[in-house]
Amino acid sequence: MNTQDVANRLVEMCRNGQNMEALHELYADNCVSREMPGAPVEVSEGKQAIVQKSEWWLNNVQEFHKSEVSDPIVAGNHFTCTMDMDVTFKDRGRQQMQEVCVYEVNNGKIVHEQFFYSM
Repeated sequence: MNTQDVANRLVEMCRNGQNMEALHELYADNCVSREMPGAPVEVSEGKQAIVQKSEWWLNNVQEFHKSEVSDPIVAGNHFTCTMDMDVTFKDRGRQQMQEVCVYEVNNGKIVHEQFFYSM
């Protein structure tokens, strides 16, 4: 898969609530994930660490009220999209979140992701 294919597949899967399945299908084993400074887990190295971070996050969700993912924009082996969520968390109540997501693709797999949002 080329970068556009990976981008389209990730957006499709996220729109269908298949975020965990997307990690297993689209991410390289040595992928690196970066959150904003001050996040509980700022850097996760390796697919398994990213899966664990995502499971921790999902396990803290009480209810999804809205989740929207923009169409991807591709430039070379990078792509970006935005995610807009309205979520009630078990430990901190309801929050509306908007983030810009940037991904790098090599050999048909996501090798790096970084998220930008207000803390």
